[in-house]
Amino acid sequence: MAAMTEAAVPLQQRQSVRVDLARTSVRELNAALHAGDVAQRADHWLVRHPQGKHSIAVGLDAEIEVEIDGHVGYYCAGMNQRATVTVNGNAGTGLAENMMSGTVRVKGSASQSAGATAHGGLLVIEGDASARCGISMKGVDIVVGGSVGHMSAFMGQAGRLVVCGDAGEALGDSLYEARIYLQGSVKSLGADCIEKPLRDEHLAELTDLLARAGISADPRAFRRYGSARQLYSFHVDNAY
Repeated sequence: MAAMTEAAVPLQQRQSVRVDLARTSVRELNAALHAGDVAQRADHWLVRHPQGKHSIAVGLDAEIEVEIDGHVGYYCAGMNQRATVTVNGNAGTGLAENMMSGTVRVKGSASQSAGATAHGGLLVIEGDASARCGISMKGVDIVVGGSVGHMSAFMGQAGRLVVCGDAGEALGDSLYEARIYLQGSVKSLGADCIEKPLRDEHLAELTDLLARAGISADPRAFRRYGSARQLYSFHVDNAY
């Protein structure tokens, strides 16, 4: 541990641990972040020189803040619970995959499958997101400051996807009950995805999501998309 951290120093009245991944392995970093006393030791972890390494800050389960100063590779912040993870750069495939709670923010752009299968929490991508953003999302809120690639929200089951830019082909293909808010244009809608009215309750929901994400945009400029519910195998008329 001593070789991994430079020092525990006060930072704005908090205890901060600084980790240099040029000298420390990702496995050692994650082991320290998984320790039972991680929140007591420090509530702020600054990770330097990530250099696109994979699986940084995965499996966190404590109310701590992890700030990564640079670009990250695959699966950063996967399975996150309670922690706040900020990437001061871009992120590779599988960002915040299967996140349960907490917040993950990328100040650059993200590759494909960001927020895949995530059950909760807030994922903010200030730049663009590639293909399949929010694929099979199950309750997470995702706010993208730029555009998203094709098949975003594919098989989205619950949660909200907010896109301030444009969307690629097959947006919301085979969508269940996830809501999509899009400010720009969409190249094509996927199977069973339709545009729906943007009512007052949706404007309030969208206003709150944008505020939580810290992104300035006019909610009234967005359109809402959701499931036409024609692909459901269950029909209420068949219920007893």
